[in-house]
Amino acid sequence: MTFTYPKDFSSGSISEILEGATESVVFIADPRAQVEPHSRMFERLTQAVQDGAGFAYSDSDNHPRIDYSLGSIRDNFDFGPVVAIGVSAARKVWQGGATRWAGLYDLRLLLSEKFPIAHVSEPLYRSSVLDSRSSGEKQFDYVDPRNRDYQVEMEQVATAHLRRIGAWLPPEFRAVEPTREKFPVEASVIIPVRNRERTILDAVQSALSQVAGFSFNVIVVDNHSTDRTAEILRGVRGARLVHLIPERQDLGIGGCWNAALESASCGRYAVQLDSDDLYSSERSLTRMVDELKRGPYAMVIGSYTMVNFKLEEIPPGLIDHKEWTRDNGRNNALRINGLGAPRAFDTAIARGIGFPNVSYGEDYAVGLRISRDYDIGRIYESVYLCRRWEGNSDSALPLETANRYDSYKDTLRTDEILARRRR
Repeated sequence: MTFTYPKDFSSGSISEILEGATESVVFIADPRAQVEPHSRMFERLTQAVQDGAGFAYSDSDNHPRIDYSLGSIRDNFDFGPVVAIGVSAARKVWQGGATRWAGLYDLRLLLSEKFPIAHVSEPLYRSSVLDSRSSGEKQFDYVDPRNRDYQVEMEQVATAHLRRIGAWLPPEFRAVEPTREKFPVEASVIIPVRNRERTILDAVQSALSQVAGFSFNVIVVDNHSTDRTAEILRGVRGARLVHLIPERQDLGIGGCWNAALESASCGRYAVQLDSDDLYSSERSLTRMVDELKRGPYAMVIGSYTMVNFKLEEIPPGLIDHKEWTRDNGRNNALRINGLGAPRAFDTAIARGIGFPNVSYGEDYAVGLRISRDYDIGRIYESVYLCRRWEGNSDSALPLETANRYDSYKDTLRTDEILARRRR
């Protein structure tokens, strides 16, 4: 057995590999990586294919990987630099095409519809690092304008897959009905926080300084901070600030959102502000609430600008998620790992759905669930400043944590795909 190093991952290259294969299994290696196989790598991956898998991958030295599932449809799933493909299975499903980048992605999705994707959970090789950037740097690649054509192609392939498995939804949306609930104010800015003494005052002052033609308050859900966060909040004057300390001690960010939404202080609309971040102007809250009303929408997602702690713009700058379209956004949401920020909700609808009590992916879970039924409004100009600094929870994740987060989001996508199939 030997490696095949394609010149690229276009559909043309995949066709050449399958047409020229003389063995029952082909091993495709990423030409950007140097791979040193261990003694039984070829045998172990071949066995996985012979046992029925159409596509197999493994761990490598010091790099465990997660299992593949129905919801693992994102194009950046980490298979590592070596995969094994069953030639007979691939030839049965391969349809060719004219993609520039998405050939291997297309083949993987086609195989997953008919055959298992096998993870051999043992290190079978040593490899060089393909991308040494931190998790915080890599997470924005899919919205970098330089990658726009690539992302459009990946969306097309993913959408075709969702159609084939019966999980594609047409652009037909449930109406947002008026609610009979009574609310103390028109809008609430919701800020979950734990141990952010360095940033919380900036966030609260940004929220309180909003200029609006409607009533609003700022609900800070202080999740039992052990630093000076609570002391700083107690020093803020003004009736608009609601300092909420939950009774429960086991809340993640999602649980804090539920506490805010269910409180008697919550407004008709609930608008996100993270404890690290700031609104980009004094009119950001008005812009978000006006868009919610204009739809009316169950959820609105704005755009944000990446900045450092000095509020200087840093790459990739504006994150506007222009890949979202009304016709296909709810489907492409299953391919990507996030929907953007800041997020604003119709409180009645958000209360009915609820956030999962976790501290990563809770916003994605709610966004997916809302998109199943409702149209989501978008704002493509920046209304928010996302500060990147060493204290961000996702700035440089350990591999074990990144794997856990990716596995959780794959679970969310699996559940959502199954639910959409049942519609």
